[in-house]
Amino acid sequence: MFYLIFITKIKQLYRLNPERLNNTKYADLEVLFFNRVAKVGSEALMELLQHMAPLNDMQVLTKGPLNVNVRIRTPEQQLIQADWISNLKPGSVYIEHCNWLNFDDLKSPKPIMINLVRDPVERMISWYFYVRGSYKNALFYRQFPNAPVKSADWFKKDFNHCVRSGDPECQYVPYTMVDAEGNHKRQSLFFCGNYKECLPFDSPHAIQIAKNNVEREYAVVGSWEDTNVTFTVFEHYIPRFFRGVKQVFEAFNEKVSNRNKNRRKPHIDEDVKEMIRKNFTNEYDFYYFCKQRLYKQYIALNVDKNVPLV
Repeated sequence: MFYLIFITKIKQLYRLNPERLNNTKYADLEVLFFNRVAKVGSEALMELLQHMAPLNDMQVLTKGPLNVNVRIRTPEQQLIQADWISNLKPGSVYIEHCNWLNFDDLKSPKPIMINLVRDPVERMISWYFYVRGSYKNALFYRQFPNAPVKSADWFKKDFNHCVRSGDPECQYVPYTMVDAEGNHKRQSLFFCGNYKECLPFDSPHAIQIAKNNVEREYAVVGSWEDTNVTFTVFEHYIPRFFRGVKQVFEAFNEKVSNRNKNRRKPHIDEDVKEMIRKNFTNEYDFYYFCKQRLYKQYIALNVDKNVPLV
């Protein structure tokens, strides 16, 4: 029985069609929109795209028309953003931390959508130390010079103890909408959109909306955890913007520095990670969905047999 199931799955894999898995052709604009998730390595991809810009005749824009830092945007703000995107020149790459926009509802032309995902728990641990880093705080206090300064104890707080002690900052309670400290635990929110039903943490309904949007609206959702696979899919499915990405990455690897990377992150105990994972059940479902889709796109290319590019 196992052998029959295995053979069936192999046959299904070889029937994958890259044309069917490529949403790039549905875009109305020759514009790449990277609504980058926080703490997934998006800064590195942004820098890589900037290195590629002169080679592929691209213009990289890292600021949009709005200067707001909110979890969901109002209909008016969404319309301003969509209208601004619709007026970008062909070959533009727009990069910003923001949620997916429903261009159909906004009656605006669609750009080519991309993003990245990361293991949810590793991402949250990264965020915990990122907000305590000097780079993040220098940016924050430059923007908000009158904001109260956190205590020394907060900056020195041990993550293992924070989780085990029941500290509200490190509990990540399902269905909550208000956090003790601002965090980006909802990776799926960037894909779910600007709806109120997207806000409850680890909500199955919000996750399903996010999965549907990825399937229908995104050309590629990659991951630095699978660099070669991600670059291969980017280059084959979106050649206008990613032609030669592997060669550029190899040439500029040391220069793609990712300023947000915390090289002093302490060791986190495995039992602590396991405690957190129990509260990220649906976020993991979304993460694995994106990774599976990425590998389906990669396998469909059949690159080892030199199948023509899509």
